[in-house]
Amino acid sequence: MTRSDPVSARNTAAAASQSLSQSDLESLVTMAIEEARQLGATQSEVAISVDTGLSVSARLGEVETLEYQRDRGMGITVYRGQRKGSASTADLGASAIRETVAKAYSIAGFTAEDECAGLPDPDTLATAIPDLDLNHPWDIEPDQARDLAVACEAAALAVDKRIGNSEGASLSSHRGIRVYGNSLGFLGGYPSTIHSLSCVVIAQERDEMQRDYWYSSVRDWRELEDGEKIGRTAAERALRRLNARKPSTTTAPVLYVPELARGLIGHFLGAVRGGSQYRRASFLLDSAGTQVFPDWFSISERPHIPKALGSAPFDSEGCATRDRELVAAGVLGGYILGTYSARKLGLKTTGNAGGVHNLFVGHGAENFESLLRRMNRGLVVTELMGQGVNGVTGDYSRGAAGFWVENGAIAYPVHEITIAGNLKDMLRNLVAVGNDVDARGGVRTGSILVEQMTIAGE
Repeated sequence: MTRSDPVSARNTAAAASQSLSQSDLESLVTMAIEEARQLGATQSEVAISVDTGLSVSARLGEVETLEYQRDRGMGITVYRGQRKGSASTADLGASAIRETVAKAYSIAGFTAEDECAGLPDPDTLATAIPDLDLNHPWDIEPDQARDLAVACEAAALAVDKRIGNSEGASLSSHRGIRVYGNSLGFLGGYPSTIHSLSCVVIAQERDEMQRDYWYSSVRDWRELEDGEKIGRTAAERALRRLNARKPSTTTAPVLYVPELARGLIGHFLGAVRGGSQYRRASFLLDSAGTQVFPDWFSISERPHIPKALGSAPFDSEGCATRDRELVAAGVLGGYILGTYSARKLGLKTTGNAGGVHNLFVGHGAENFESLLRRMNRGLVVTELMGQGVNGVTGDYSRGAAGFWVENGAIAYPVHEITIAGNLKDMLRNLVAVGNDVDARGGVRTGSILVEQMTIAGE
């Protein structure tokens, strides 16, 4: 546990305010690239980042941790023909950078040649860097951060006498600047912020205890959900899980709530990433241009949404990010590719080195209650446990908790169950996506109803 008082945290924050600017970082990137060129590198690329942040957590009305973070680092990759070497450092002084470049250059002399190694094709690099409104610093004092966390938890504890314990409330505010450049002449960077407030509480009745949470995460601190509302929501979610049962083993429809539906889409994304494809380790091998979902299903990528958590003007290789229909009418439009995986597959980068940027899962007009009525009898999943997912075969088996549905309405909470199926079949047989979209991440989706899964209970 890390503890500090408000005065020392404030002093540390003041010192960090004199941190390196974006212009400073750009100069360091340029210097590292020139150093690599002078050593004899045929190509090089450099990424430098500086991050600062304040985090506070409170439990049962008392501050548990108050931390100020300040991180910086540089990573460089040097190419000697088709040989590649990489090195990194947390010291951004000139001598340390020169030493790191020399280490990367030396390493490249010992690696095997790889015909797919190298920088992106010049025509794929971003030529403009739009302002996506990602930078909203919060000049919050430690005392204020503490008060917000304490009030959030207090609101949860006040909901019901059965909320007698807590894992605490946490507030964090982070700002970072990332600059990337390469020897092809690309140099770009941008600052960004992320602020979050969360609460986790425990409901108890007799010998039974149930835990649940709620949170808000945004680029602009002014858009954070009200802390007391977050606390009350966490408490209400924990209370509704009391008196849980273990249902009989059966086969039935399963409805994933939005925050878990995002993970279901994540398994699909893992299967269509270039690395999984060229390694031949995907349950959706060679699936581009084929029907993967029902014909009403779609996924769109929109990298340039202002203030969105997944927005980026360019990817981690400096390649332009663009709007894309990843899935249309249930058909997979292509893979998620960076430069290396694209070359391995004989394709071109999709601007996704480092990940996807704001995926929107298409949905209809049905809300959560409408989906319950449509499923009639089945399981609503609100918590998943374990990692029982095989990305090669698609076999899926995870511990779960949630609510049993009868006659189109929630009947009672359930726990200590396992849900199982095969991802390929699950995706192909989705029934509906709700309009209760969760925007707190890089994948925005509503609740997802799967036609049928095995539910193992009693």
